[in-house]
Amino acid sequence: MTVATLNPAYLTTRELADLLRIKERKVYDLAANGDVPCVRVVGKLLFPRSEVEAWIAASRSGPGAAAAAPPPIIVGSHDPLLDWALRESGSGLAAFLDGSLDGLERFARREAMACGLHLHEADGAWNVNTLAARMPGEPVVLVEFARRRRGLIVAPGNPLGIGGIEDLAGRRVARRQAEAASQRLFEERASAAGLDLEALAGPLTPARTEADLAQVVREGKADAAFGIAAAARQLGLDFVPMIDERFDLAVWRRSWFEPSFQRFLRFLSTDEFRNRAAESGGYAIAALGAVHYNAAVG
Repeated sequence: MTVATLNPAYLTTRELADLLRIKERKVYDLAANGDVPCVRVVGKLLFPRSEVEAWIAASRSGPGAAAAAPPPIIVGSHDPLLDWALRESGSGLAAFLDGSLDGLERFARREAMACGLHLHEADGAWNVNTLAARMPGEPVVLVEFARRRRGLIVAPGNPLGIGGIEDLAGRRVARRQAEAASQRLFEERASAAGLDLEALAGPLTPARTEADLAQVVREGKADAAFGIAAAARQLGLDFVPMIDERFDLAVWRRSWFEPSFQRFLRFLSTDEFRNRAAESGGYAIAALGAVHYNAAVG
């Protein structure tokens, strides 16, 4: 007997009824009302084991039970495509996107149901180790939203011939706030390139979003900014690619099944969303929804 046989990825109606110690008819009622995660394949109901386990864990009460449901807010890093999707989905989810590091702290305090992250880690990893270290054993899941191309945003035609971070010496550089993961990554790369961060010229007021960062270059207040391709394209600026980063969403398990978040997820599977990602430039969404971290259910 294989491991897959002992622990199948999907449960049948009978298997779920046995697990919950209820009648099979009740399982059909739960599925019909949308109360339990399920899929229908060739007319047969199947129940994803991992999602069922998360559903059960989110329903615990008494000692050790989860705290009150987080509010319907998305925090973390700003992303133009995410910002647009939240508005267009009609989900009713609010957003406070003020940086990955700021968002992770708010998310850990249960001030939001999800958090956008693009935290670069050792060996080319993204987000997983930081999330696991900050919230060990917490009932959260990390899923991929998109891959983004990041680099230097410069004026149209790149008149200064900027080809990399080492060319920023003596130039005016726009910055993000300290809580933004992109600012931390820029500082790491600038230091590695031998630049004196204190000596870099540029506006002292940080840009709070990717769009604001690109706007500083467009207005001629900075010669370059460490931003994403989509923001440069939107404002007709040139772009020097440097890295492809993974932008993930950390989500509380119980929040995953909230109607507002499910409505948002459904929108991400539409042609409208896919077309917007393609038109924006600098995005790859082939792995949208891939699970990169799923803390074990206690």
